Amino acid sequence: MWHWQTTELGVFLTCDLLSDFRHGFFSRTWQGQPLECLTAALGSTAPSLRTQQVHGNRVVLAAEVLATQTRLEADALVTTAADQALWVCSADCVPLLIADQTTGRVAAIHAGWRGTAAEITKKTIAQMQALGSELASLRVVLGPAIQGKRYQVGLPVAYALAATVTDVTDQVDAAMVSTDLYQSLARLDPAVVFTDADPQRLRIDVARVNRLQLLQLGLQEDQIALCPYCTYEDATYFFSYRRERLKQVQWSGIVSQ
Repeated sequence: MWHWQTTELGVFLTCDLLSDFRHGFFSRTWQGQPLECLTAALGSTAPSLRTQQVHGNRVVLAAEVLATQTRLEADALVTTAADQALWVCSADCVPLLIADQTTGRVAAIHAGWRGTAAEITKKTIAQMQALGSELASLRVVLGPAIQGKRYQVGLPVAYALAATVTDVTDQVDAAMVSTDLYQSLARLDPAVVFTDADPQRLRIDVARVNRLQLLQLGLQEDQIALCPYCTYEDATYFFSYRRERLKQVQWSGIVSQ
């Protein structure tokens, strides 16, 4: 389902689930290239639109970005016309690209643990629905991100994420230990959570938390694709803040029809 595309400037990933849309999850080989160059690599001359990402859950429309000619503070973008290229950057956080096969509308999301805990993906889909999209027409692809075995978090973070897909609250309950929280998540997806040597920590797969949110929203398994690459483990193609502690990013983008 996933394929490397090779160009003179670098390589990027595409996913069969979005085969009808120009899109790409770009690797670290594109460092320093302007977004217009990345958009051109997708075979498009569409305006390249992005936001100032702040690890929140604000969703903005492409028309707002074009009207203000500024990088609005937001972590999700939704198109408002055909031939608009949306971009998000990430290192370990989850880049999500959404396409509506009926309307041609697309969205791009940057989902770190904070945005995921604030359900940014569900908010983005709600915005698309407000514009006329139907759940059955959506295809959601979650790009390269740090995977669960490598992402150690404290219990407050684990609770905040678990609260979006289970019946636990986002407040740490002194009576509940990490093993109880582990079991509540593992029942939904064994690959979403892993134990840690520190009893006050767990290892969480943020991409899979987003996937669970999507399934609980009503999307079907065949409407969602998870990237098999881990940004932490694959230093050849991806930057990882957790691995390198440097602010370097790779880009993910999609063009509306």
